[in-house]
Amino acid sequence: MVLADLGRKLNAALAQLNAAPIVDEKVLDAMLKEICAALLESDVNVKLVASLRQKVKAKAKAALESDANKSKEANRRQIVQKVVFDELVDLVDPGVEPYKPKKGQSNVIMAVGLQGNGKTTTCTKLAVYYQKRGFKSCIVCADTFRAGAFDQTRQSATKAKIAYFGSYTETDPVSIAAQGVAKFKKERFDVIIVDTSGRHKQESELFEEMVQIGEAVQPNMTILVLDASIGQAAEAQSRAFKESADFGAIIVTKMDGHAKGGGAISAVAATKTPIIFLGVGEHLADLDRFAPQPFISKLLGMGDVQGLMEHMQDVAAQNPDRQKEMVKKLEEGKLSIRDWKEQIQTVMNMGPMSKIASMIPGLPQDLFAGSEEDTGKRMKRMIYITDSMTATELDSDGSVFMEWDKDGKPVSLNWRVTRVAKGSGTSVREVEELLCQYRMMANMAKQAGGKKGWLQQMQKLGGAGRGRGAGGMPSPAQIAQFQRSMQGGMKGPMADMMKAMMGGQDMPDMEEMQKMMSQMGMGGGGLPGLGGLGGMGGMPGMADMMKMFGGGR
Repeated sequence: MVLADLGRKLNAALAQLNAAPIVDEKVLDAMLKEICAALLESDVNVKLVASLRQKVKAKAKAALESDANKSKEANRRQIVQKVVFDELVDLVDPGVEPYKPKKGQSNVIMAVGLQGNGKTTTCTKLAVYYQKRGFKSCIVCADTFRAGAFDQTRQSATKAKIAYFGSYTETDPVSIAAQGVAKFKKERFDVIIVDTSGRHKQESELFEEMVQIGEAVQPNMTILVLDASIGQAAEAQSRAFKESADFGAIIVTKMDGHAKGGGAISAVAATKTPIIFLGVGEHLADLDRFAPQPFISKLLGMGDVQGLMEHMQDVAAQNPDRQKEMVKKLEEGKLSIRDWKEQIQTVMNMGPMSKIASMIPGLPQDLFAGSEEDTGKRMKRMIYITDSMTATELDSDGSVFMEWDKDGKPVSLNWRVTRVAKGSGTSVREVEELLCQYRMMANMAKQAGGKKGWLQQMQKLGGAGRGRGAGGMPSPAQIAQFQRSMQGGMKGPMADMMKAMMGGQDMPDMEEMQKMMSQMGMGGGGLPGLGGLGGMGGMPGMADMMKMFGGGR
């Protein structure tokens, strides 16, 4: 993802701070040098970087020199970290609230920007975003300059089941925009999105046309669509659009690429205009709401608890009754194969694993590095296997696939495994692996359920979904506690859960755990118990399966 390199470099700079025995001016200067170099390499404007350096140094020195903070080095580190966090947030937060569409009235949104920045695709994504949230949305294609613009709008809008308006014969974009907006206002649409031609600041005629369209449709909000790879040109281009169209928000596209992306930050500062969405992929649902504090929090590896909860709620809203039932089952510590199958499908609907991982506080950001496509294929094969099971098998705890001796101990797999493998077009080995992985998750559910389960422990840690740090994000102390809970020193239910996953072994440290996951075939992405069908080496053997099912009857 764009800015991933920046995040790693910022984390490395803060790691130097944490490793220093004494936090003094020399350590502060070394950290700031690394942070500024990382920002400049990501195409953030030089003046912005210089200003940030001065502010961080002044505020950090003042805080460190106060009598209250001279004693404990741990407190001094947290003070410097908070100053860095706050100044990075200010870099992407102009302090201006963008326009928010209201239901029951017509909200006209006009999209402007350079050609090739993804305006047409973004307009459809935006319409889908609002439609999912109960707004009656539509698109007006007023781009008559680019060949095929209306065809693209028609195809994408039809796919998304969004109403659209345009013309193959009318050549005046002002007339098309006015007609389309009037039509959809009469039909009582809540959100009317007007897509305009791409233009450059040196194209004065096209800029005048953009002004005329704005005067004709009187938009409630004009949005500048900006490519994440624009670099240092962002400031000049955004200023030109601001002077002509006076846009009130920015959407940054192609954030799933490998561009530097810092230019978009420069545009925020140059125009004092907030970013409201990030385009993170080619699919219609790949539009993420932007908020400054969670964005910087994810960049620094602190996760985005609020964003993760919102994302899960959006997915759960597709079938709220079933999700409530699932939560109840997890609280009771029960998980059937059918339940697990549904959760795999839910995870697949949530988007790329790397995206979900970046929202989880304390989780190493490279834990799910690798091919998202490979991960998707592995998860789909798991669905194929469960699709070949009978209702009785799906509603079981997996024990129906085992042969048991007279003492009630599992001794081998039965004929069902072979039948499921043939029916799903997979191998017996893959079915065995799926049963092992399911059992790991079932054991997790047992450890999670009840008043003393780790779900309750995590809720206490997170403070009912909100941290005690800046902007509701987890505080440094909470992050440290979460990381400790994932490493060798943890005790209680969480430790029991992880021991169950590891087949009764003690919990390895994080480095060993990542090696183990890689050996299990999870290196290409996938949650514990969800990956690994691509590689056979290192997967649980028959003895491990017997142990996992030992108390499952």
